[in-house]
Amino acid sequence: MAETLAQLFQVAIAHDKPDAILTKESGTYQPISSRELERRVINLHLALREAGIGPGEKFAMISENRWEWAAADFAMMTAGIISVPIYPTLPAEQVRYLLDHSESKGVFCSTSEQLGKIQEIRGALPKLDLVVAFDRVDAVGVTLLDSLIGAEDPSDVGRQQFQSALDSVGAGELASIIYTSGTTGVPKGVLLSHGNMSTNIRDSTLDVDVDDRALSFLPLCHVAERLADYVYFKSGSTVAYAESIETVAANMGEVGPTVALGVPRFYEKVHGRVMAAMAQASPIRRNLFDWAVRVGKAATPYRLAGKPVPGLLGLKHSVAEKLVFQKLRGRLGGRIRMLISGAAPLARHLAEFFYALGLPICEGYGLTETSPLVSINTLDNLKFGTVGKIIPNVDVRIADDGEILVRGPNIMQGYFKMEQQTADVMDGEWFHTGDIGELDDEGYLSITDRKKDMFKTSGGKYVVPAPIENRLKGSPLIETAVVIAQARNFPSALIVPDFAALRAWADSEGISAADDQELCANAAACDRIMAEVNDCCRDMAKFERIKKVALIPHDFSIDGGELTPTMKVRRKQVNEKYARQIEEIYA
Repeated sequence: MAETLAQLFQVAIAHDKPDAILTKESGTYQPISSRELERRVINLHLALREAGIGPGEKFAMISENRWEWAAADFAMMTAGIISVPIYPTLPAEQVRYLLDHSESKGVFCSTSEQLGKIQEIRGALPKLDLVVAFDRVDAVGVTLLDSLIGAEDPSDVGRQQFQSALDSVGAGELASIIYTSGTTGVPKGVLLSHGNMSTNIRDSTLDVDVDDRALSFLPLCHVAERLADYVYFKSGSTVAYAESIETVAANMGEVGPTVALGVPRFYEKVHGRVMAAMAQASPIRRNLFDWAVRVGKAATPYRLAGKPVPGLLGLKHSVAEKLVFQKLRGRLGGRIRMLISGAAPLARHLAEFFYALGLPICEGYGLTETSPLVSINTLDNLKFGTVGKIIPNVDVRIADDGEILVRGPNIMQGYFKMEQQTADVMDGEWFHTGDIGELDDEGYLSITDRKKDMFKTSGGKYVVPAPIENRLKGSPLIETAVVIAQARNFPSALIVPDFAALRAWADSEGISAADDQELCANAAACDRIMAEVNDCCRDMAKFERIKKVALIPHDFSIDGGELTPTMKVRRKQVNEKYARQIEEIYA
């Protein structure tokens, strides 16, 4: 077993694949072999050491997913350098804070845009000695990655130096400082050792092997995608990097992946696009789709149990597979056998919908502080509405107040330069996750909400927003929902409609609107959304039901401040930004 991420690199290279990595160049995906990746990593490792970046030094990386990210990461891991990944979506001032707080001695930058942020703040970072650009740029004081890697094979002496450095990296040594995206407060730098991450890779139970082809598009600075990519490399899977989050669908068609990891927001958008397309389809096509989904859901219990779908239902399922499901899967490359979801709760209706289409989503659970995996569904053990069974060598306990506590070799070393915050979440060996959940009789873990996100109405009733929001997002007319209830006399919601679906409804009703803002202001459209909300909440407790809504004419975004880089809602910022709309609800 690889006890360090340095040793993991050796395991990855030993697969000796001609297409260890696929990268988009000059309009097509090109392979990078295991041996070529090894050459690049060794040369970069030696160049960093020659530049004075040694074991224990911190070195940041601000980049989208690409082969250079993997090469730079492995070069640092094999040299004992502590990596500090930074979201490329962050503005310059937030990047400055992270570089300063982490005491980074250098930074890898992907594009001229990312380099521009560094150039803007470099004067305020006296410890930043080395700036390396992935793309070819012409800038003073910037070193090009190509010049560090070079075109030559490493010498025998260089290979010996590389191997000696790799062998000297210990499991207890710090591998990475990963800053939490922070829905509230200042980002915290999570300290993860080589042992933390390596044991989590070993115990992950992700069902991938040398025949798999993975599309990597969730940001690699997110610990979930980083773990997944490590598992891919360890297993000998081919790793293809998406050009961007906007090109994922097109890249899937080009790459034909068998596995991919996404956040629930991604699956919500795919579902929304499918439903919007069906809303615009002819009645015959729409009825065929609805029938096929019903058949797929009826066949689900048999498929989950690994049994053939019987009799007439089996015949219907074969027809639905040929006429509908194969075509829908073809839009995602046609070879997907497993999707993985993490970072936030996945609505049950989405898991059931995708499974009916022949696209099983294995939802998992974890946090940056747990390296990250705690539990995960697998293809052989999949239960909707849960985040799977606890992985080996990790213990979970449910506290009296419902909070999930975790213990194991994957628990972080603490928060960087934040002793009190570390003490606040650690109780001996047990880490307090801040999540509320339960374990069922079969050992499946369910997450019900964040401990801090439980609202108390002015009437003294507790309202848990996540299950309500997931119900609302199950409507084809609703894209996003944020529940408002804290210290209010009833729950309300800010709703971002699915504008394609809402506009199709408006057209059918003869309602015209110049733009989305005018559509949101239309009384009939508001009544239609409210009727949909009432339908979603009909079997909930009276104090939980949404009484009023406000329609928001644009989706929440990272740039707008409503979402974290991992697509979690920043409730405090949402409450502040839409204070006027909220006050109008309760006026």
